[in-house]
Amino acid sequence: MDGFLSTLNQTAFLFAFIVIGYILGKFKIIPDNSATVLSKLENNLFVPALVMGTFINNFTVNKIGQAGKVFGISFIMILIMMPVATFTSKLITKDKYEQNIFTYGLAFANFGFMGNAVVKALFPEELFLNYIIFTLPLWIMIYLWGVPALLIGGSGEKRSFSESLKSFLNPMFIAMIIGMIIGLAPIPWNEESFIARVITVSGDCMSPVAMLLTGITVSSIDMKKTFMDGKIYAATFIRLIIIPLVFLGLAKFIPFDETVFICAVCALSMPLGLNTVVIPSAYGKDTSKAAGMAVVSHLLSCLTIPLIFMLVNKWFGM
Repeated sequence: MDGFLSTLNQTAFLFAFIVIGYILGKFKIIPDNSATVLSKLENNLFVPALVMGTFINNFTVNKIGQAGKVFGISFIMILIMMPVATFTSKLITKDKYEQNIFTYGLAFANFGFMGNAVVKALFPEELFLNYIIFTLPLWIMIYLWGVPALLIGGSGEKRSFSESLKSFLNPMFIAMIIGMIIGLAPIPWNEESFIARVITVSGDCMSPVAMLLTGITVSSIDMKKTFMDGKIYAATFIRLIIIPLVFLGLAKFIPFDETVFICAVCALSMPLGLNTVVIPSAYGKDTSKAAGMAVVSHLLSCLTIPLIFMLVNKWFGM
């Protein structure tokens, strides 16, 4: 019941902002270029701030040293997920751009906004801290591979070296590197300082603005067509059901540490994330498919996340 209520609460929060964005866009209450402006803010300020703050506060020698096993296994898991997601997306669609959107969604779930809330609600603070460490390799691979290769440059066109370099050296990747350097540096970081508060508050804007942007995007697409799109349901089914069940099956034979096991289940059970809407929109790419995926997967996750945790309790007695 706790899992269901936590998931429902986060989904209600998510959809409240999506509905607001939908109303603002559908009834032309905001200017036509609002989606472009919001996506630019997300890509150049809010997401980089969130990434930088995450790494400054958690990519430290002390924290990684204490949770080295969690960090290492997470890296191995995402390195396995990347080729699996790439192969699976090619079975879902033949369109190159759609393949990259599905690949990103299958490789990287909404382990941050949704995952953090579920873990905080269901588990002790100590496990939540381990979960944050567990997600760091996911953040790293998002900005080493997911964003530059799939969301910015993943349309199948041939690009020059300078264009490829520009995709790679995006604001989010630069923010991650700066966050890593500050986090690892043997200097004190005052979380109440002026700079730290600016970074924190800017990062906190990321999720609400991303949801507004999703709503605005949804307001301009054919919702009937979206809810009848078999590709979206295929990707959602794989993300919410198949991937977590495969991991649970493997866990029956592989003796995972309990902390690692719970962190992995939580990260793998979340719906498709919002970066597939936020980032491509800033580069003038079509985000209708991604917005449909976000809406459908988050709706269905209200049922699938509690189901997965019920199976965990039944099979593993946790």
